[in-house]
Amino acid sequence: MATLIHTLSDHSDDVSYCAFSSSCLATCSLDKTIRVYSLSDFAELPYSPLEGHAYAVHCCCFSPSGRLLASCSTDGSSALWDTRDGRRLAVLPQPGASPVRVCRFSPQGPYLLAGAADGSAVLWNVRSMQLYRSGKVKDGSLMACAFSPDGNCFVTGSSSGDLTIWDDKMRCLYNEKAHDLGVTCCDISSHPVSVSENGFKYFQMASCGQDNHIKLWLILFADFSGVQLKYKCTLNGHSAPVLACAFSCDGQMVVSGSVDKCVIIYETSTGNTLHTLSQHTRYVTTCAFAPRSPLLATGSMDKTVHIWQLDLKQPCAGQCTVENESKVAVEDWSEDDVSAWLCAQDLADFVGLFKMNNIDGKELLNLTKESLANELKIESLGLRSKVLQKIEELRMTMTSVSVPDEFLCPITRELMKDPVIATDGYSYEREAMENWISNRRSSPMTNLPLHSLTLIPNRTLKMAISRWLETQQK
Repeated sequence: MATLIHTLSDHSDDVSYCAFSSSCLATCSLDKTIRVYSLSDFAELPYSPLEGHAYAVHCCCFSPSGRLLASCSTDGSSALWDTRDGRRLAVLPQPGASPVRVCRFSPQGPYLLAGAADGSAVLWNVRSMQLYRSGKVKDGSLMACAFSPDGNCFVTGSSSGDLTIWDDKMRCLYNEKAHDLGVTCCDISSHPVSVSENGFKYFQMASCGQDNHIKLWLILFADFSGVQLKYKCTLNGHSAPVLACAFSCDGQMVVSGSVDKCVIIYETSTGNTLHTLSQHTRYVTTCAFAPRSPLLATGSMDKTVHIWQLDLKQPCAGQCTVENESKVAVEDWSEDDVSAWLCAQDLADFVGLFKMNNIDGKELLNLTKESLANELKIESLGLRSKVLQKIEELRMTMTSVSVPDEFLCPITRELMKDPVIATDGYSYEREAMENWISNRRSSPMTNLPLHSLTLIPNRTLKMAISRWLETQQK
């Protein structure tokens, strides 16, 4: 289920693009502005809107760290903004001053890619603010671009219908006629879906166009043999040109927005339609999944951005929580990653305090009762205990501690904090079960009708979980 939880209506003209960082949402518009919102409450940040472009803003994107925001415009330039205070750090003029239609940060390197209406593609080094490389497609305007997960290659889509793959030296590696009437958007999932005989990984790519189609591709980036692009399937469902597409962070879903005013969410493994959302009243121009929470943003020519909550209970809900990624390296988290983790743990009130004290992943893991009280000045004993409990749970995920199955909520598969017993005889996390029964009257475990919606606190289980946590801390 996808539930509309918030609508942003601050722009005075068509919304052209929206993008997420781990803690913020940015939107841009033909009204020449970029607006930035906090994911904790969708309140607009104090420095928003960002103004400075002379004409319509077509695209915006966050750097991997979330500390930079890029925007590009019909005025023939891209701009870089500091997301901490909204300062404009640089104006990057496109060679030839052609209207810039799309921009993307590389996931690993210090580059910003900007594509323009004259077919030019430019790589900017954002550390030196200097032009690094430039190239040009044979025909048409550049309308779309996406980087490979390692940042060594990127794909562009043009109004002539071509998908072109480039390396970071701006050498053309591959070209494919993909959409007869023009490519409007493309995206590459960061999760590999298969491995070649030589051990190289295939990634999914989605493209959409004026032909009403979304196409899925398998793309292989190999050092010695160049690249391979294999057509996988076509996703149908829209009755008009498709203007936007994007993968969920785990690659299990792809979303699209169309001139038919609809948003469709597909399951990538089967191509099945999971949801069709039709709340926009004009063309849907942009859609994006949040990287750290089960949120989807869609923007439209109706001047609004809708925020959707995806059902966590569905196996393909597209969530990609910080806890799952923490198995890689929590100590390498940035301050923005810590902020996202706080929001995911219902501790959003501490985001400002942690940022003010520059708490990154390494500092987070070193926090103690004493440092929370004496250095961060958290006076409430209850709040200190809550933060420490969350940190301990995070440490346990790092060390792969096996949590007893009876301590896990059957709905969320997470350690229960407030277990309750339902009339089916099973115990659940209170919030998860309350959300469940708000939509249905059946048991999550047996699928049989619940004779009563009463939930009884399971104090015995709660005490057992607390004792187990204490032993793990020792």
